[in-house]
Amino acid sequence: MTGSFARGLAAGAAGTVALNVVNHLDMARRGRPASSVPEDVVDALAARAGWTIPGSGRERAARRSALGALAGVANGVGVGVAASVVRSLGVRFPAPLGAVLAGAASNAVTTGTVAGLGVDDPRTWSAADWTADVVPHLAYGAAVQAVLEAVPTPRERATPRIPARAGLVLRSGLLGLAAGSRSSLGFAAPVLTAPSTRGAVGRTSPVKKVFAAAGVLVEVVADKQPGIPPRTEPAVLVSRLFAGAEGAWRLALRDRANGAFPVAAGVAGTLAGSFGGLAWRRWAGERMPDTRAALLEDGVALALAALACLPGRNRRPLLAVVPA
Repeated sequence: MTGSFARGLAAGAAGTVALNVVNHLDMARRGRPASSVPEDVVDALAARAGWTIPGSGRERAARRSALGALAGVANGVGVGVAASVVRSLGVRFPAPLGAVLAGAASNAVTTGTVAGLGVDDPRTWSAADWTADVVPHLAYGAAVQAVLEAVPTPRERATPRIPARAGLVLRSGLLGLAAGSRSSLGFAAPVLTAPSTRGAVGRTSPVKKVFAAAGVLVEVVADKQPGIPPRTEPAVLVSRLFAGAEGAWRLALRDRANGAFPVAAGVAGTLAGSFGGLAWRRWAGERMPDTRAALLEDGVALALAALACLPGRNRRPLLAVVPA
């Protein structure tokens, strides 16, 4: 993990330089001033924390500018480290897609923070505003991906991945659907159905299986209680998407397969399962008791998780590996 972290720092630094270069070239070409958004974000964060930026006049403006720039560096380096760790774990996207995803992740952190703090509303931005924001982030993503591919970690050299089979991608999508209904299944289903063959990849301990089963039971009970927030609320939905991604990654790990497309299918399935499950509960709530509708959803989610995780769990992957 140390090699992955160091590579991520380098990738994030390279991406941040690329983003700043493209951004400043655009400023020079169009003669536009620097954005005040970083400083506004600093002000909003300080206000929420109850902290006053010291100084006045130019002194305070300099501190705001410096803190805004440091926040941008933290974003760039943090996303670079995250992308490096994900690649080390076996989720290795093709270069163009990886570049777009890294840039989109950095952009999402920025725009999400801006929107969440009420600094600005990205929905009101013009096409020129979005272009000025997106193009530098694409340059960021390209630089990050270039470093990740140029510097494989020792773990990546030791654990090459075969291309994911279509069946694995399909099962990852099914597990995502299950996680969209019961997020605990993203982790629990692969753990509870872990291979039993000695030495098989993904074999796990009985203690971990007990905790996984307990997690599912707790969620099944909690789902029937009043006051549970809708599964499509941003914070809840993000946690579900992570659960679907993790479950798909665990399925790919069993096959020693590249987890890129399984994880993408798991996330897509979780998104569909979250909104589809909510639509079902609202539709069924007008026709039957909510508890009955919830129990039916429990059954479907468990069945989908079983269909996703039981096939091929003791199959030994081929030793001949095609780098992906």
